[in-house]
Amino acid sequence: MILVFGGTTEGRRAAEVLEEAGTPFYYSTKTGEQVVALHHGQRTDGAMDREAMIGFCREHAIRLIVDAAHPFATLLHQTIVQTAAALLIPAVRYERIYPPRDPSIEWIDDYGEVPTDIHTLLATTGVQSIGRLKYLEQQGVRIVYRILNRKSSILLAHKQGATDDQLCFYEDGTAIDVEADAILMKESGRSGGFNEKVTAAREKGMRIIVLKRPALAFDHNVDGPYGLRRMVERLLPGFFPLHSGLTTGTCATAAAIAATKRLLTGEMWPEVPVILPNGETISVPVGYADRYAYCIKESGDDPDVTNGLEIRAEAHPRALTTKEKARPRITPKGEKGPQHLPKAGEWVTIEAGEGIGRFTLPGFDYPPGEPAINKGPREMIRHNLMAVADRVLLACHQRDARSFSLFTLPSSLIIKISAPGGAEIAHRTFNPRLGIEGGISIIGVSGIVKPFSEEAFIQSIRKCMEVAKASGSDRVVINSGAKSERFVKALYPTLPQQAFVEYGNYIGETLRMADELGFTKVTLGVMLGKAVKLAEGQLDTHSKKGTMNLAFIQQMLDEAHASCTLVNPSQRDDGPNKNAPLTLARELWERLPKEEASDFARVVIRHCLRHCQPLLPHGELTLLLIADDGTIHSLSPEHQPVL
Repeated sequence: MILVFGGTTEGRRAAEVLEEAGTPFYYSTKTGEQVVALHHGQRTDGAMDREAMIGFCREHAIRLIVDAAHPFATLLHQTIVQTAAALLIPAVRYERIYPPRDPSIEWIDDYGEVPTDIHTLLATTGVQSIGRLKYLEQQGVRIVYRILNRKSSILLAHKQGATDDQLCFYEDGTAIDVEADAILMKESGRSGGFNEKVTAAREKGMRIIVLKRPALAFDHNVDGPYGLRRMVERLLPGFFPLHSGLTTGTCATAAAIAATKRLLTGEMWPEVPVILPNGETISVPVGYADRYAYCIKESGDDPDVTNGLEIRAEAHPRALTTKEKARPRITPKGEKGPQHLPKAGEWVTIEAGEGIGRFTLPGFDYPPGEPAINKGPREMIRHNLMAVADRVLLACHQRDARSFSLFTLPSSLIIKISAPGGAEIAHRTFNPRLGIEGGISIIGVSGIVKPFSEEAFIQSIRKCMEVAKASGSDRVVINSGAKSERFVKALYPTLPQQAFVEYGNYIGETLRMADELGFTKVTLGVMLGKAVKLAEGQLDTHSKKGTMNLAFIQQMLDEAHASCTLVNPSQRDDGPNKNAPLTLARELWERLPKEEASDFARVVIRHCLRHCQPLLPHGELTLLLIADDGTIHSLSPEHQPVL
């Protein structure tokens, strides 16, 4: 059993991760005021001291604690660490993601360090800090306290001596509608809207004073949902019935980090930190050989022919030209010097070695002839290597100014990714059909592979749909993945996070679940690759169940009176034409003239609705066809694109 301490955005996200397991757990908050939808989790509220926490853990057989509480809840953090040590169970800190500390901001370690040469101070550090700031009022500083607009917070503020005219309330979490000379904030991290608050304060011309977050002493730390899941899988293996894995993109990135760090510093770490596309950082095991570093592809319980494959990376500096040798040295961000790090695309060149395929057809992120490494993994590699270089330079400067002055960062870095055995494995994938020849492709958007057999995946969708229903929303928005969800979310800003559910490829099953659960409104977001299959009646759009039918796509183009021609008239009734030049359905957005795209989209949507609407006989179905650039097509006037 797992006990989560929440009450924060991180707490809610932790609960969402654990809900995926279908296994019971406990979710604890101090006041019980946070709204969080739980299906398998059980709510428990009220503050716990050390004795109460130990008693609760013993009574409920807690084997792992997740601390996702506010970073400034110092006493709670200490109690959790002490409880875990007393019971010999692991404790995981789910931390926020923090931006680098801006040297133009005034950073303090304690409330007693707030400067007194201020006329009016806006304090956004919470109702509990009012008593600790009263000394400033005695020195002539006028303070306005910004607190939550709820009865318990107002009563506590009055108890600590704040008057009504000193109180203002959070309406928009980042907007500032108070006139003050300075603002006092906590280092609240990305989820606390820290950057947005700083920007708003600067627009007001305010002096910015920030209380640093306290240092926490946990043996296990994560800062995002993927890291939490992997940590739980490691510390409590039986909690999740199936375990997650890493994409080839994450493995290639980890190998590239290890190779680059060895090149720059000579260090060879057994694990390296990898920043995922969502901003969180996970640790990935790596190994080393004479010329390269490597990472073993780990698929978890997801069936994948690349599982166990060795993904290698070599890091080499490109030889400097005479002109480049004369350039000033590169300095880390935030340090004085004549030149900062160049842009990632200029500094890191990615090449393909043995076992990595190449694109031979158009329709991908890169033209034919380029290594089959998608845009997402390339950006992930470059972003992580820039972070490595910045940390190395800063460490050199902080450790020894003299050695730093002698250290030279290569003006250009070449990273060669290879996967011995990849050419043979690629024959067991769909790469040949997609025109990827010579090896595997490096793909993966999230960086993590969630493990699902077909039955388990469908059950996980059902769990998510049940949680969506429990959230109280009358509308559920189903999408194929993170990309389509990101575009559609903007249309429904007031819906809770739980109302957005990924269907993967199981559109038909998900719509049936929506009807069974009594949803009255369903929005289906789909991108063109799946939509052309769905339009033909393929309610499961997995490539194992069927491929796109060029003849049927041509039929829809004809219905839309589009000028685009994919197959010859004599071939239109002969089924899929594998030799046609269309590689991916999304190429149609580029081939169709702009004025024809909407007509074609409406035809596709009508065909999709013909197969989908009968699965939702008691509900209203809105179908959104999403283009790669985020343009949304719909039969509803309010969702029509602007041409």
